[in-house]
Amino acid sequence: MSRGTLLFLEDDRDLQSLVSAYLRERGYHVEPVRTAQEALSVLVRVRVDAAIVDGLLPGMTGTDFIQELRRTDPHLPILFASAFWKDLKSHDLLTRQLRVARVLHKPYTPQELFIWVEQVVKLKPRPPPPPPPARVAGAEADDDLAAALAALNAEYGAGLGEKVRRLEEELERARAGDAWALEETYSIAHKLHGTAGSYGFRPVSLAAGRLEALLRTARGKEGAADWGALRAALHELSQEASRAVSPASAHAPEQGAATPAASSEGVGKKFLGTVLVADDDAAWLAEVERMGREQLVSVVTARDADEAVKTARRQWLDGALLNVDLGGQEGGFTTAARLRGEDGLQSLPLAFFGTEGDVAYRMAAVQTGGLLYLPRPFGAQDFTEAVERMVAARRPERSRVLVLDDDPDAVRAISAALASEQVEVVGMGDPYRLVEALTEHRPDLLLLDVEMPGPSGFDLCRVVRAMPEWRELPVLFITAHTGAEFRVAAFQAGADDYLSKPVLREELRARVKSRLERARLTRERAERDALTGLLLRRPFLERLRTRLAEAQRQGKSLALALLDVDRFKQVNDVHGHLAGDRVLMRLGRLLAARFREEDLRCRWGGEEFVVALLGETAASARDILARTAAELTRLDFEGDKGESFKVTFSAGIAVAPQDGTDVEALLHRADERLYRAKANGRNRIES
Repeated sequence: MSRGTLLFLEDDRDLQSLVSAYLRERGYHVEPVRTAQEALSVLVRVRVDAAIVDGLLPGMTGTDFIQELRRTDPHLPILFASAFWKDLKSHDLLTRQLRVARVLHKPYTPQELFIWVEQVVKLKPRPPPPPPPARVAGAEADDDLAAALAALNAEYGAGLGEKVRRLEEELERARAGDAWALEETYSIAHKLHGTAGSYGFRPVSLAAGRLEALLRTARGKEGAADWGALRAALHELSQEASRAVSPASAHAPEQGAATPAASSEGVGKKFLGTVLVADDDAAWLAEVERMGREQLVSVVTARDADEAVKTARRQWLDGALLNVDLGGQEGGFTTAARLRGEDGLQSLPLAFFGTEGDVAYRMAAVQTGGLLYLPRPFGAQDFTEAVERMVAARRPERSRVLVLDDDPDAVRAISAALASEQVEVVGMGDPYRLVEALTEHRPDLLLLDVEMPGPSGFDLCRVVRAMPEWRELPVLFITAHTGAEFRVAAFQAGADDYLSKPVLREELRARVKSRLERARLTRERAERDALTGLLLRRPFLERLRTRLAEAQRQGKSLALALLDVDRFKQVNDVHGHLAGDRVLMRLGRLLAARFREEDLRCRWGGEEFVVALLGETAASARDILARTAAELTRLDFEGDKGESFKVTFSAGIAVAPQDGTDVEALLHRADERLYRAKANGRNRIES
């Protein structure tokens, strides 16, 4: 049985053949034509449910054809495809004056076209979505978030009556023959279906979904509406909305697992982090302590589970690295459970190490909450990476999520679910401002609604993937579609994942958190120097330009310092290249540990480093660098033959806006002053 008949007006034979075959395979009867004259001829003899019209036709534009078609068939659903009609004014002309149901931006995929065809062709109503999975027992949100969600839920609930009233008004206009009112009724019901569930009003969402399905059927052609069924569905929705906001059944915000705020109390400013290492091998613990001193990691040790718990009770820890067989086979897992059972340590990052590396051990480590599993013995680099990952989990950087959805209620619901001390949410509703918003807000993840006026989510995702700077940005779709065609189209457009409306808060948080963490790890590997742990030149320059623009907007200064290890060639020649690497690694760790999180630090190349300090003057930057220089001179380094030696560095400082307002000018002035510091005897800072 045919799902409907489509007129496909497209003069590209290859595209027409591909898309027609795909739509026929999905159950549609397709009438392919290449000219406007052929299309009009088909419309005389065939009753079609929708038309797909290309913007450029032989001898006529697609818009001219639609204008002519509207004289005889003002209500036929039309999908307009073009590579050119992409601005807001054009979209307004097409949708309002020519009453186009959807503007498709070329190139599109057959899967995308199928999704939009389903929106406008008469379809059987789909069953309501299954109920959400059972909630995790005992999960509780922190008080501030719970209060914020409760306030938003109450505010949304208070507006339900107004939304239902608008639906009633628009449905009456539609019944009187106003086709635009029918479209507006469908739009309101569609948004209610998607967002009411996200705010916790699930019965309202399901009732809106049933009304939406009836309206979708009514939109296909004139006279198809079952007004009795529509009024009954609207009455049901009105009753659910009234019950939802009554005192006896008001919905409270859904609860989520609390995440303790990471306090900086007791964190030694001298180290990258403080970790507990538990093992019953004293010699191995001494070796890990030595690694810690070299890598500027504070290591506290424990020989058994009791000592580990006592240590964790009395001081701040960024993580715990446990032998899986501490005190006996798999005793490390028992120790981990004891640590996590202590007040304030429920979210303590854990990692494990051991001589056993088979799948069973690794699975047990993951199930116990381990971030990493290291072989024993492990090297300094593996140890440092494990510490950095635990520190990042314990004291996470603030991430930024950009949400693009034309429904303000949906944006607010998503923002309320995600916003926290670790996640900042920026919402917007205008798809034409996406590129501008990426530059302005520099998000770590993008949430895109699929169905919006103007460019669809597919189009916008392709725009993002075509920008070299944003090719790796995690992109998640938010959609009411769940069919196979949507999934294929989503991944073809470049999406990483998708969420179905209504969005379950726990699922939203879990997916976003997972994507942010994986993106952070990927970015760390791609952007950081393996030896020093500092930014490489390209990502440093990208962030420096952002910092400089921020300083200019806020009227702040920005100090840029170029550092160079004195007589580094002599270090390599006399003490060996491995000793030279140890010097660079130690200086990199010093720079990472001594400055603020918002300061930028980079290994510029060889023995050169760059530091950017937002809000600092030449004098304050000089004082900051002088303290680091003094600390470096106190360190003893060991040569390849066991000999001891010391090193110093020289630096040149430039400050914006006095020394320039662009990156190149600042680097040039800082380099001049570094050269002057070298010429004046080294172990100096010139500003």
